[in-house]
Amino acid sequence: MSTDLKELEKRMQTAVESLKKEFAGLRTGRASVNLLDPVMVEAYGQRMPLNQVGTVSAPEPRLLTVNVWDKGLVVSTAKAIREAGLGLNPAPDGQMIRVPIPELTAERRNELAKLAHKYAEQGRVAVRNVRRDGMDALKKAEKDHKISQDEHRQRADEVQKLTDRYVKLVDETLAHKEKEIKTV
Repeated sequence: MSTDLKELEKRMQTAVESLKKEFAGLRTGRASVNLLDPVMVEAYGQRMPLNQVGTVSAPEPRLLTVNVWDKGLVVSTAKAIREAGLGLNPAPDGQMIRVPIPELTAERRNELAKLAHKYAEQGRVAVRNVRRDGMDALKKAEKDHKISQDEHRQRADEVQKLTDRYVKLVDETLAHKEKEIKTV
């Protein structure tokens, strides 16, 4: 059963990692190279992730640059960034595209905070679903007489402590992201 606990912990960790990826895509007032992760570029007759056609960097807090490897893809890359729904206006400059990050309005900050809360709740639900699976497995093991009632109780406590730890981690991650969104 100790391996089952490790499996549950791995699944909870995956839920938290997924939440962190969602948060990375949320635009704060600062430039983050992860901001352009969802951008897909029309290149070589197919749609490709931006990181497969160029290098994204954040040389300044309010500026991203994309160094496009193939000069012929600069225009389609800039178009893809503009049409990605991120509210960004890229400016091609030779093989480099400058992407200034506009100041966030108070209204937009509140929208982003609400979205962060929604993502965090999905993360909590994912962690609780893993807990439920673990508890169900324990009930079944006790019913099938593979573990005793005491052992069931002890392992259920371990699963609950693990769940509490990961829910707390989700809350801390949310608090950090919210602070990042609300501060300039």
